[in-house]
Amino acid sequence: MNTVPCVLTIAGSDSGGGAGIQADLKTFMAHRCYGASVITALTAQNTLGVVGIHAPEPEFVALQLRTVLEDLPIRAAKIGMLFSAPIARAVALELARKNFPLVVDPVSVSQSGQALALFQDDPVQAIVEDILPLAELATPNRPEAELLTGISITGRESLFAAMERMLSFGCGAVLIKGGHMDEEGGMLTDWLARPGRDPLPLPVRRVDTPHTHGTGCALSAAIASRLAWGEGLEDAVKSAQTFLNRALVAGYSIGRGVSPPNHLVNFANPC
Repeated sequence: MNTVPCVLTIAGSDSGGGAGIQADLKTFMAHRCYGASVITALTAQNTLGVVGIHAPEPEFVALQLRTVLEDLPIRAAKIGMLFSAPIARAVALELARKNFPLVVDPVSVSQSGQALALFQDDPVQAIVEDILPLAELATPNRPEAELLTGISITGRESLFAAMERMLSFGCGAVLIKGGHMDEEGGMLTDWLARPGRDPLPLPVRRVDTPHTHGTGCALSAAIASRLAWGEGLEDAVKSAQTFLNRALVAGYSIGRGVSPPNHLVNFANPC
């Protein structure tokens, strides 16, 4: 019997290889998982930014997902960019009877700051109403949390309010990442919130590096991988933080813009 867990990514394709399904599949492999993919959009992009995007019909996205689920023993999945509301709803319908943990990284802003390039029409309502209730964990960064909740995060009080609003959408837990927060002392803090518990600070060392393209993809894919191996949620998040931190340290330039972290860092230093 094959003991390698199958992990699924439902996300956009990054032709530059630094984010989206390319980053996810590299991350799955780095965690000794078999990766499958459902492509929600094709992008023409590189380290300088997104210059074009093309999405399949929602029915074909659903067909990809249905075909994978009918055959592969998926142990965990992650969702990244959902290009449109119809695609989000098609994905949610296919996942309604899932029996594996789902991590949702609600991608809305590229690392180069391009927001509208990632949307055909506004899928936020569909993500809130149809996708997040299926998630064991949502992993927004600060701008994404603000977009989903309508709350401007200016300090700890508003951060906790945004986390409560996210939990009210029905997701099992929310991790608001600290990369966009202003902190001192060479550290940043990701905050994990679960119903009925106080928010948990998870500090990590800030890495001063330009190689940050697709960091949210790598983190959420690493969490899904650790969940597929049977780790509990808090341990999976901490393992993923460690992986991403090491990948950022090991990053190197591949273009003239924002390069990704080194997803293959585990091959030199096994997890």
